[in-house]
Amino acid sequence: MADGARGDAGPVVDPATAVTPAEARLLRRVRLNLGLWSGGVTLAVLLVLGAVLFVAVDRSLSASGTAALVAQADRITGGRPDPNDDLPPGGFIFGGGASGTFSMVVDERGEAVGPGAPAFPRGLPVIESIAAVRSTGARDIREATITTSTTVDSDSDSGQDTATSEVTTPVRVLTDPVMFRGRQLYLQIVGDRTSEARTLRVLVLVLLVGGAIALLAASAIGAAYASRALIPIRRSLVGQREALRRQREFAADASHELRTPLTVIRASVDDLERHGNDPVSQVGSALTDIRDEVDHLTSMVEDLLLLARSDSGAVALERVSVDLGDVASDGASALTKVASERDVRVTVDPAPAEIVGDPARLRQLVMILVDNAIRHSPAGGAVTVRVRSEAGSATLVVDDVGTGIEPDDLTRVF
Repeated sequence: MADGARGDAGPVVDPATAVTPAEARLLRRVRLNLGLWSGGVTLAVLLVLGAVLFVAVDRSLSASGTAALVAQADRITGGRPDPNDDLPPGGFIFGGGASGTFSMVVDERGEAVGPGAPAFPRGLPVIESIAAVRSTGARDIREATITTSTTVDSDSDSGQDTATSEVTTPVRVLTDPVMFRGRQLYLQIVGDRTSEARTLRVLVLVLLVGGAIALLAASAIGAAYASRALIPIRRSLVGQREALRRQREFAADASHELRTPLTVIRASVDDLERHGNDPVSQVGSALTDIRDEVDHLTSMVEDLLLLARSDSGAVALERVSVDLGDVASDGASALTKVASERDVRVTVDPAPAEIVGDPARLRQLVMILVDNAIRHSPAGGAVTVRVRSEAGSATLVVDDVGTGIEPDDLTRVF
C-alpha cells in the first residue's frame, strides 16, 4: 500500500488481535456493569454515612436545645411542680439573658396568666403540647413554628406607605404542669431553632455536593479500573478465538490429509478381497501400500497428540547438544520416497551447526517443513534444505519453487 493511500484507508487493524463487534459489545456491557456497580456501592455507602452523620448532628443539636429549655424551666420553677412564687413576667425576646428562649404561664385554654402578660405571636402557646400534658400529666417537648409580623414604613412621592411582612421561626417547645396557689397552670418554654435549622441545611448541602463529587470521582476511578480489569478478558477472548480458528483450520487440514491414506487403504483392502484365494506374493503392492499409509496415519496421529500436548503445556522438551545439520539430513532423507512419487528432487546442503535442543522435535520440524515444500512444489521442481552456522547461531532454510505463501497468511505461519 502506498503512503499516500494509507491515510484514506485508515489504520490497519490486525484481525488476530482485534475483538469482534459482538465481543466489543460484551466488553462494553461488562465495563458498564462494573461502573454501575462501583457507582452504586459508592452511592449506598455515601447515603448510609450521610444519613448517620445527619442523624447524629440533628440529635446532638436537639439534645443541646432541649437541655437549654430544661435548664430555663428549672430556673423558673426551682425544679418543683408547685413553685409557690411569683409568676414569671415573660416577654417574647429571643436571645439575651434567656439564651434565645421565651417563657410564659398559661391556663388550660392557652390564655396568659400573670402580671404584664404580653400578646403572644401567632402559633403560641402551643395548644397541642398543653393538651398532651393534660392527658399524661408529664412534661412534653416538641417542635413547632411561630409567625411574627413586622411593619415597615417607607416614604414615596405619593406619601407614606406601610408594609407588613411575616417571618416564620422554627422553635422547640417545653411544657411543664405547675400548681400555683392551688390552680393548675402550664409553663411553656419556647426556644429558637433558627441557627439549628440553618446548621442542618448547610450540613445537607455539604453532604449533597460532597457526595456528588465523591460519586463522580468513584465512578471515574471505577471505570478506569474496569477498563484495566477487562484487558486480560479482552486478551483471553482474542486468544480463544485465535485458538478456535487454528483448531478449525487444523481439523480441516487433518480431515483432508486423512482422506488420502484412508482411500488408499480402502482400495488396497478391496484389491485383497478380490484376490482372496491368491498367495500373498501375487497380490501386488497392496500390503506395501497399506503399511505405508498406516505409517503415514501413525505420523499424523503423533502430530495430533503433539499439538494437543503443546496446547495444554504438557510437552517436555529434551535439551541436549545436537548437530542441526545431521538432524536436517535425517529428516529430509525420510521423505525421499514421498518426493520421488511427486517427481520432486530434495537436496540437503548441511553445515556443522552445534545447538542445544530436542533432536526428535527438531527432526519433526524439518520433516514438516520439507513435506510442506514437496506438496506445494510442481512436478520436476526442487526443494533445497540448507543449514548454516554463524555468529553463534544456527539457521535452517527450506527453499522450494512453489507458489509461496499468501501475504495475508505470512503473519500466521508460526
